[in-house]
Amino acid sequence: MIRTFLILCLGTVALGKGLDLQSPHDFIDAIGRLEREEGITEYFESRIVGGSTAALGQFPYQVSLRTPANAHFCGGILANNRWVVSAAHCTINRTPANTNVVLGAHSRTTGGTTFTLARLINHPDYHAPTIAWDVCVLQTNDAIAFSNVIQPIPLGSNHIGGGVTAVVSGWGLTSSPGSLAANLQFVHVQTWENPACATALGASGSMVFPHKICAGGVEGQGVCSADSGGPLAIGNTAIGIVSWGIPCARGFPDGYDRISSHRPWILQQFES
Repeated sequence: MIRTFLILCLGTVALGKGLDLQSPHDFIDAIGRLEREEGITEYFESRIVGGSTAALGQFPYQVSLRTPANAHFCGGILANNRWVVSAAHCTINRTPANTNVVLGAHSRTTGGTTFTLARLINHPDYHAPTIAWDVCVLQTNDAIAFSNVIQPIPLGSNHIGGGVTAVVSGWGLTSSPGSLAANLQFVHVQTWENPACATALGASGSMVFPHKICAGGVEGQGVCSADSGGPLAIGNTAIGIVSWGIPCARGFPDGYDRISSHRPWILQQFES
């Protein structure tokens, strides 16, 4: 599942490594492929590459967004006993009726507890061409009972700079091309200062907005589209939401939406 993911350029751009990069629309299409259970191509991988298998309950705040047919297509972050935070590109074309959240799962296909949704709210400024303001919140119909495998994580309010070790988790492909990971994966990554990240991404650096945070950049490790919406955390605090990357694990930093930037909007939705 962690494999550099998306397709970050507005056109095809070589970023000094001879990459023929696709467009952000292809990344969004990758989510659609997973939702329709059609599988994904080499460019649309959805896995944490170079990571490790998590222990049961290691990431109790990890959420799996699934179709009614139980197909995983994105991750999420458990914020409290009714609300999940995820990425708007995962849910922009979905409704509560065709989206479920699964909590407490280790396996991608079995176990865990499924919750139906009462509300699904995408950020009103989400902009698909640039993947800006890539955040959404989902409210469950029923209150969530916490356990040793289901626990919320605080949403960070502090601005995080570069050089900090964080961890990202999720499910996804285990080879390129290949099949989705059977069990939850994770990898440790280093955060970047935004200007340095923008420089490293070349033409795609224009997508590193102030409300984004970059992490990773080690060849062979990174995130892909089915990791989208999942948590980037430092200790017991969520600092980022998986948003985009350059497919896949090719040594470029990946982009996350910065939770401290979105926290006021998120909390406002919780109270609405």
